[in-house]
Amino acid sequence: MTSHSDKLPRVLVVEDEPSIRDSIVYALESEGFAVDHTASGGEALAHLQATQYALVVLDVGLPDMNGFDLCRDLRLRSQVPVIFLTARASEVDRVVGLELGADDYVTKPFSPRELSARVRANIRRAQLNAPPVPLPNAVAPRARSGLPFEVDYERWQICYYSSLLTLSRYEFRLLVALIEKPGRVYSRAQLMDLAWEEPDASMERTVDTHIKSVRAKLKALRADVDPIVTHRGIGYSMREHW
Repeated sequence: MTSHSDKLPRVLVVEDEPSIRDSIVYALESEGFAVDHTASGGEALAHLQATQYALVVLDVGLPDMNGFDLCRDLRLRSQVPVIFLTARASEVDRVVGLELGADDYVTKPFSPRELSARVRANIRRAQLNAPPVPLPNAVAPRARSGLPFEVDYERWQICYYSSLLTLSRYEFRLLVALIEKPGRVYSRAQLMDLAWEEPDASMERTVDTHIKSVRAKLKALRADVDPIVTHRGIGYSMREHW
């Protein structure tokens, strides 16, 4: 028999400070979320392997590992929305967090009610941007022929020279935008509009870092080819002639 809590969006809170963790859990449960919580990165990974969560609230400063490292590991296996909590408000920390695939960033001290609103907004955005469930025996649309890429839009997967790439959803969207129009030069602002749900909340330099990450993944498969062309002072394009 399915309990009422099983129907609620389930959130994992990873925070080692008991008073902060308790206030977050109370606020989220009061807003109608089912909440699991843990004080360490190791326990968080165990939870994430055993349970499907709608969102993760992740403290950067954990006792056993860096929250950034945990998010990097998580992004290899899942696109669950992540909200970072940190006591550091510097721009460098914000950039690092977003570049690792975090969806939002909250600096301590914060209002638990505001955090609850951000949790709800990020879960809603993730649901709206989720890829459609493929139909049985359906053939997923592919990118144009002539490039060494195959794009499975329904599964959010891209193969490069027949090898599957491990991409965050932002990396997937950036690469798809370039693949679909080889030779078309996009500015950083245009790529942000295409790849981010809330481009105004991000920074254009984040595009550079995501492109760098995508290039590294492509180069790991074919070191002799650089498919992405940099147009200094403008932006990027996909190599047109192969």
